[in-house]
Amino acid sequence: MRRIGILGGMSAASTQIYYRELCNLTRDRLGGLHSPELLIRSLDFARIEALQMKGEWGAAGTILNNEAKALQRGGAELIMLATNTMHKLAGQMMAGVTIPMVHIADATAQAIKKANLKSPGLMATAFTMEESFYTDRLVAAGLAPVLPNSDDRATTHRIIYEELCKDIKTRESEVAYVAIAERLVKAGADSLILGCTEVGMLLRQDKVPVPVFDTTLVHCATALDEAFK
Repeated sequence: MRRIGILGGMSAASTQIYYRELCNLTRDRLGGLHSPELLIRSLDFARIEALQMKGEWGAAGTILNNEAKALQRGGAELIMLATNTMHKLAGQMMAGVTIPMVHIADATAQAIKKANLKSPGLMATAFTMEESFYTDRLVAAGLAPVLPNSDDRATTHRIIYEELCKDIKTRESEVAYVAIAERLVKAGADSLILGCTEVGMLLRQDKVPVPVFDTTLVHCATALDEAFK
């Protein structure tokens, strides 16, 4: 099994899910006392979020690139970026890095195609929903993503940053997310992408009337498959 390098902390809440899920999947696959070999670089998300809000993406990309290189120097044999939004900087992050990266959008697209679905609704940060770095990869894979309306995008984004990234879960926000998911289905979505690594803290399959693809879980399963090749 190859050693997985995780670049996380964006947010810390979702990075904890990554660690737990990779451990669970490895134990399920190998049994006994087995666990995955991991290196984790966990960043201070306040620093990254400040750069996001200022639009200083190049500076954020430099940070990610330095951290990816540190993971490679530390012995990582493949890399996971434990956040959807920061995949906006995947190219800059991997400049000069020679180990492979498991891209979260590609992993999610393949899982949806394998299920013979075509039009996933996307709930994520405003960056992921409104810019093309993520949806373009879904379209390139043959999918037709369905986005929430502007008010629902704003609500989804606000709950992520003001609550979920701080590990806060409320019944009110859960109800709001379920309603947004239902509106996406009415708009034609045949599935739902939980396109921020924190969204799964509120939404699960039993709350949504179409198949749900939690990108955190899909990403972990895909990375583990790659690690065993």
